[in-house]
Amino acid sequence: MKRIRNIVLSLCLVLGAATPLLAADGVPWEQLTRDEQAVLQPFHDRWDGLSPERQERLRRGAQRWQRMTPGERAAARERFQRWRSLSPEERQAIRRRYEEFRSLSPEEQKRLRERFSWFRHLPPERRRALREKWRQMPPEERRELRRRWRSMSPEERRELRERWSAPAPEGSGAPPAGEGRN
Repeated sequence: MKRIRNIVLSLCLVLGAATPLLAADGVPWEQLTRDEQAVLQPFHDRWDGLSPERQERLRRGAQRWQRMTPGERAAARERFQRWRSLSPEERQAIRRRYEEFRSLSPEEQKRLRERFSWFRHLPPERRRALREKWRQMPPEERRELRRRWRSMSPEERRELRERWSAPAPEGSGAPPAGEGRN
């Protein structure tokens, strides 16, 4: 009984140690499905030279692509074209901000997504006015505004959002009278 247990344990250890070695080789092109091969065709000639991690990311991307509707695919193509038109410095800045976002707590990520959604649903002229107002603010004032925002309750934030999304006085780009920063 003890001998069988030792054999099984040894076999598990050997197979467990071999699994990363098998995965380290990646997936041969021939083992991809026809659909995956069609989507990943631009990588065919260099597939074997890609790291297993890169191959797996590409496979997952190909599978996501196959599940997309034609409209989603068109939007993805457009985003990719915009990405390719960015300078290396702009791409690096975006990657850095993305990593900063990923390092936030799930609650903070949710809060930022909600805030972005609120901003995105403002009329274009209101978004422009708020962006310009933010750009003209001195860094110290921006920091203070962020600090005050973080200390507000969700209800206070909601009320402030509602006030700030009301139409601004003509040409001012500012919040309605009497509703600026305290």
